[in-house]
Amino acid sequence: MSDQLTISAEKRDGVGKGASRALRREGRVPAVIYGDKQEPLSIHIEEKALIKLLMTGSFTNSLVQVNVDKESLRTLPKDVAFHPVTDRPLHVDFLRLAKDATVDVSVPVLFVNEDDSPGLKRGGVLNVVRHELELVCDAARIPDTIEIDVTGLEIGDSIHISSVKLPDGSESSITDRDFTIATVVAPSALKQSDDEEEATEGEEGAEGAEEASEGEASEG
Repeated sequence: MSDQLTISAEKRDGVGKGASRALRREGRVPAVIYGDKQEPLSIHIEEKALIKLLMTGSFTNSLVQVNVDKESLRTLPKDVAFHPVTDRPLHVDFLRLAKDATVDVSVPVLFVNEDDSPGLKRGGVLNVVRHELELVCDAARIPDTIEIDVTGLEIGDSIHISSVKLPDGSESSITDRDFTIATVVAPSALKQSDDEEEATEGEEGAEGAEEASEGEASEG
């Protein structure tokens, strides 16, 4: 499970573009905490502290405890706006989480035991259709990754969501179809070799038929 992250914040009274620009000049990032049937709370956080959390690579999939004054709020980051040129964070949306809340998250997929896949060992390629899975999770048990074992997979085999064992407290948010996550496919060189072999067999068959026809004609 992703570790809980912590960041300190201060309430902000001024809203609007002018107030937000003033905060950014001071090295602060405007943010808002919403949800749990409560009024949105406008805050600002230190830009350096936010960048440190963003560098973890799991910011949007982690619980973040936001300490505002003497109150600690359990949240999940939902959106981070960045400057289109400098990539500096401009604004953050935090979702306030109630006790026993469930959340929608995208969790990276990690494929394991590739050396135990006969298809991959023969030169097949793992064609990944989905690098992340959209899950509904217990907010306190968000997985870092979903491991998928490719042991025994042959060329042409596919991995569907129905064959993946998800962690307790997690389920797929897509329930109307058994979607494909990855497929073991033949490399282009192998496909070309097969095509050439089929073409050669076809030519040999045609030549054999032609020779048999000529033989029958000479006998007649």
